[in-house]
This record gives sequence, structure tokens and C-alpha cells, in this order.
Amino acid sequence: MTDDLDAVMAVMNAAFDPAFGEAWTRRQVEDTMLLPGTACMLAGPAGGPPAAGEPVAGFALTRCVLDEEELLLLAVDPRWRRRGVGRALLDRVIADARGRAIARLFLEMRDGNDAARLYAGAGFAQVGRRAGYYRRGSGGPFDAITCAMSIQPVGLAGNGQ
Repeated sequence: MTDDLDAVMAVMNAAFDPAFGEAWTRRQVEDTMLLPGTACMLAGPAGGPPAAGEPVAGFALTRCVLDEEELLLLAVDPRWRRRGVGRALLDRVIADARGRAIARLFLEMRDGNDAARLYAGAGFAQVGRRAGYYRRGSGGPFDAITCAMSIQPVGLAGNGQ
């Protein structure tokens, strides 16, 4: 877990702009990773799991309770952005959730987050807003946008059944 945590923190520190106060501390990530139902997915430069010796280009942290899952964090190191890493990682999160019969996947992001197009393109739709939720940093307050998508189980996706 320490290697994954180190990789997650390296990407997080590079990816999140401190002006918005969105990055988690090492302790927050570590504590979350110890919770039941939490999973961490690392991505190499092609978006799949990093091969031996490959850099970690991104990560996703999720937490599942019953048949719902929340995408807690998804980040791509700025050196690897605009190369499909984020989309490949998000597709892996969705496929993994689908394979475990998750019914709905949720996420929350800062209003104005550049990743909004990525999430909308994957099928997420806004279901809520928390006014002034992000208050830390020099750029707040910002609203939090809550999004969700329904997930079809394996065998039903794309064939109309």
C-alpha cells in the first residue's frame, strides 16, 4: 500500500491546483484507503495499469457501499494530460463497477472543473449542487457539482436487453 500511496500523492501534488483546495492530505488518502469498499486504481501512460518500471500517470480512488459507488478522486499528472489517460482510467472505473453489479456511480467536482466534459462524455449527469462547498485556497468559494450515472450490468450493456 505504501508504494500506491506514494504514487497517488505524487500525482495529486502535481495535478491539483492549490488555489482550489481540492487536494487531499496523505493522511486523508491513507485513512480512506483503509476503509472497507475502497479501491485505488493506478494508470500508466496508456491509461491501463502501469507496467513494471513505467511511471504512474494517474489514479482513481473509489468507495463502494452496497450497489452504489463514489468516484472520490481521479487525477492525471499534468505531464500526461490530453493523451487519453483520464478517459481510459474513467472507463476502467466504470467497467470495474459494472462487473461488480454497481447500479449507480457518483462523483462530486468543483464547478468549473475542466474534467466536466470528460465526465459528461462518459455518461454522468448533474444531480445536485452544494453552494460554496469548496472554501479553502485563494480561489473560493466554489460550488460543488454532484453527478451520477446509472450502470447497466454486464450482459445488458449496449444490446438493448
